[in-house]
Amino acid sequence: MFVSIIKKLLLRDLAKLRSEIELYRDEQKLWRTEGEIANSAGNLCLHLIGNLNTYIGAELGNTGYVRDRPLEFSLRNVPRTELLKSIDDTIDMVASTLNQLNDDRLAEEYPQLIAEEKLTTGYFLTHLSTHLAYHLGQINYHRRLLDKN
Repeated sequence: MFVSIIKKLLLRDLAKLRSEIELYRDEQKLWRTEGEIANSAGNLCLHLIGNLNTYIGAELGNTGYVRDRPLEFSLRNVPRTELLKSIDDTIDMVASTLNQLNDDRLAEEYPQLIAEEKLTTGYFLTHLSTHLAYHLGQINYHRRLLDKN
């Protein structure tokens, strides 16, 4: 049951991420930073895609994904169409990977130490969901502040 809950939350928020990226009226403003807003919406989007493809795709789904975390924050002006395609691919990966898990697997230890700590897979998937929601909120706020007229 918990696998279906976490899957539903992750897919809901990835769909909302897609919507937020589509809602920018000026595509260039996806990459804008200002004042104390250090991360652009585009970079936060890349970060979320990298995060989920690493910790769900590579670790649980054996996709072979290799992360370049610094690039997630240094790339600029990736076309919106590429961001949307990457979100769609991430949605597909999350759905297919979580479809392979059951609740017993969630009680097992996650295959990687996280901040030098052993965690259950269920705990870490919950963390990934809240991480996505946190940055999704930042992207929504970024859009409403910096994508005016």
